[in-house]
Amino acid sequence: MTVLDWQKSTYSSEGNNCLEIAADAEGAVFLRESDVPSVVVSTSPVVMEGLVRAARSGVIER
Repeated sequence: MTVLDWQKSTYSSEGNNCLEIAADAEGAVFLRESDVPSVVVSTSPVVMEGLVRAARSGVIER
């Protein structure tokens, strides 16, 4: 099993309520909620880029 290097946004607080992201050597992208780290969602870099673009442009709101 590959050990992932999880990172969270610098905008996140120090608590356990943050979205974390990691990538593996094959290029897959993984997301998890820091307060439930056993639940992991995987996607491709292309899909992740679309999600980030949508969030930055305001298509996805808080």
